[in-house]
Amino acid sequence: MKQLNRSLRRLLFYLLVLFVVVYSVFPFYWAVVSSFKPSGELFSTNPSLLPLPFTLDHYKNVFLQANFGRNLLNSLIIAGGATLLSLTLGVMAAYALGRLLFPPKNAVLYLVLAMTMFPQIAVLGGLFMLLRQVGLFNTHLGLILSYLLFTLPFTVWVLVGYFRGLPRELEEAAYVDGATPLQTLLKVMLPLTGPGLVTTGLLAFIAAWNEYLFALTFTVGDAVRTVPPAIASFGGASPFEIPWGSIMAASVVVTVPLVVLVLLFQQRIVAGLTAGAVKG
Repeated sequence: MKQLNRSLRRLLFYLLVLFVVVYSVFPFYWAVVSSFKPSGELFSTNPSLLPLPFTLDHYKNVFLQANFGRNLLNSLIIAGGATLLSLTLGVMAAYALGRLLFPPKNAVLYLVLAMTMFPQIAVLGGLFMLLRQVGLFNTHLGLILSYLLFTLPFTVWVLVGYFRGLPRELEEAAYVDGATPLQTLLKVMLPLTGPGLVTTGLLAFIAAWNEYLFALTFTVGDAVRTVPPAIASFGGASPFEIPWGSIMAASVVVTVPLVVLVLLFQQRIVAGLTAGAVKG
């Protein structure tokens, strides 16, 4: 009887895992399949789970008929710039909040956490006016600075837990040798935060790469526009046609690099999040 119950629980567990995997992977799989199907087959009454017949026309349309290459470059510049700036500022802030002693430390940390809970739409109007006044509207720098609103608090919050878990003896030894707090951070503590930096950097990059609302509001034209609003602006042969094939192809192009990065650094991501959660 116990063996039967154990087998039943195992079967239910594997069925649950199978459901979660299919539920998570199938939308992306269907996007890939749709990107290789001719437009006439996308709305067939008997859709096939395989891209039959096979075509590359949607990918050709994305890169030949639209200014998609420029949008990809803009996304890379803006997401990369926001990530680097978030890591630079976040490392210093997280080290101060995690290792140094000053009275309002907990209040500042909770304030950082509260910033992650504000919806983007709540600050959209004020940020729009600010960027217009300082001349950063429709610029790469304007988007990079606006993305710090959600990438920087996340970076600080994750790295604080990681810095708290590092041995204090290393820091005290550096102070005994005459090192300043900045020298201790750069030469002693920072080299030990590899998994944490990879984790926060990659997740911040993904968040900036996929951001839509700020990119749509603070850009005009393709000179600075990133990928998400560019995909949303795809048009068909007529005003009433939605080019689903091209949209699916563009979505695959911008998603596959992120999937590859996550698969390559998955061990570091797990290690960084686990270290920050358990030791912090």
